Amino acid sequence: MEKFCFSLTDYRRRPSREVRVGSHRIGGTAPVVVQTMTNTRTMDTEGSVAQIDAIARKGGKIVRLTTRDEREAENLAPIGEGVRALHPDVALVADVHFVPAVAAVAAKTADKVRINPGNYNDRGGKFEELIDLCRERGVALRIGVNHGSLAKKIFDLYGDTPEGMAASAMEFLERCRALDFHNVVVSLKASNVRVMIYAYRLLVKAMNEAGMDYPVHLGVTEAGNLIEGRIKSAVGIGALLADGIGDTIRVSLTEAPENEIPAARLLVEHYEARPEEHFEGVDESKFSAYCYTPRPSGKTPVLWSEVENGAEYEIVEAVSHHPVQEWRSKIVGREISKPIILSRTYTTTDKEQFAIEAAADFGVMFIDSLADGIRILNPNFSQEEIDEIALIILQAARVRISRTEYIACPSCGRTLYDIESTLADIKARTSHLVGLKIGVMGCIVNGPGEMADADYGYVGGLPDHISLYRGKTLVERNVPQAEAIDRLVELIKADGRWVEPKEE
Repeated sequence: MEKFCFSLTDYRRRPSREVRVGSHRIGGTAPVVVQTMTNTRTMDTEGSVAQIDAIARKGGKIVRLTTRDEREAENLAPIGEGVRALHPDVALVADVHFVPAVAAVAAKTADKVRINPGNYNDRGGKFEELIDLCRERGVALRIGVNHGSLAKKIFDLYGDTPEGMAASAMEFLERCRALDFHNVVVSLKASNVRVMIYAYRLLVKAMNEAGMDYPVHLGVTEAGNLIEGRIKSAVGIGALLADGIGDTIRVSLTEAPENEIPAARLLVEHYEARPEEHFEGVDESKFSAYCYTPRPSGKTPVLWSEVENGAEYEIVEAVSHHPVQEWRSKIVGREISKPIILSRTYTTTDKEQFAIEAAADFGVMFIDSLADGIRILNPNFSQEEIDEIALIILQAARVRISRTEYIACPSCGRTLYDIESTLADIKARTSHLVGLKIGVMGCIVNGPGEMADADYGYVGGLPDHISLYRGKTLVERNVPQAEAIDRLVELIKADGRWVEPKEE
């Protein structure tokens, strides 16, 4: 196996083994594959088939379904029959939480089974049983670690850290290797973009040192919706794709799942067909998981429109196909006494494409503390529109907070209320609370864990009933949904964190 080392200034895809998911290839020489997940009830065969049809028509050919119990696992068979009558090449993935026996049933029908290592232990041989079933049918397995649901033994050792996420994945990859089962994809997802990036970097480094080349599935959980959700996903996923890491991706949006496919395609296309390239300047072959030596200023990054005297800054322009590597080559290890403003010009007329490309390029540079300001140029958009995109990029990188942050799950078959319209209603009431983080979660599977750094949480508990959280602490259980937003506002007010919105 060819060893892969991170490089500050060289661009190349990380070599990985090929894994088959139905008729599709992930890893190897295959292009980066995009996928999504249904939000229908898996027992609703007709509704699930219709939604997967809509997804496939947008170009999504690998689709995951909630698989909560054995009945839902068994119902994957008729769903598969209906889907393949319309789209013979669509692959179905069972998403299993909590109950290993459900994964075993799903492996008899699905093309891939996603499990959470936090739900397995060393007793009873359930994992080995699943591997045997996957091997028998040629089913792929995704080891899907979530920041919010690490196993107790991992949490006790590492806490809910990137190191813990990587260790959890490596434990189960070692178990797969010991069983000589290699049809495996691995993911480490988090709603905090920094946690997500650092976890994947640690994982790839650990896999490389262990001689493993399993393909990697990338995603930012609970990214939200609209332009914010697309930018947040692009910052996290783009940071890794820029270094050649990632074989399949999902852009998780609190919208109809078919909307995720075009956004993911834009992100993949931003990196497709890029030539391998070397930039002179930095003589480093190893890459620290937690970034390079940061810029010393420690100041809040500025927008170009806020700069009064450009001569006080060092403008570092990227003009190549590989802006991240180019910027690094011009910055890392060099003596630059002035604050650095990164600059790049775009010409696209599509706002979604523009935002995704800029987020993928600029975001990681602020994650890694390598710049003090941002200059995005595009003659097709107003300065106000450009500044909005720049501010959302900086917020996703957690270096400048200018708005309320919503940690909102994309919804799935477990969701217990209409999360898309509810998120819009919550935004309408709270979007003026700059700096506040509000988690809007469909159910408890990952809810309390994935929104661990949120100030407040709005989580589905029972159908049309909501549980409210202050941080990780449950405050009110099973509030009727009709009252829940008012109660959330009352909670924020009781904590002295409410301000009245300014009148237009």
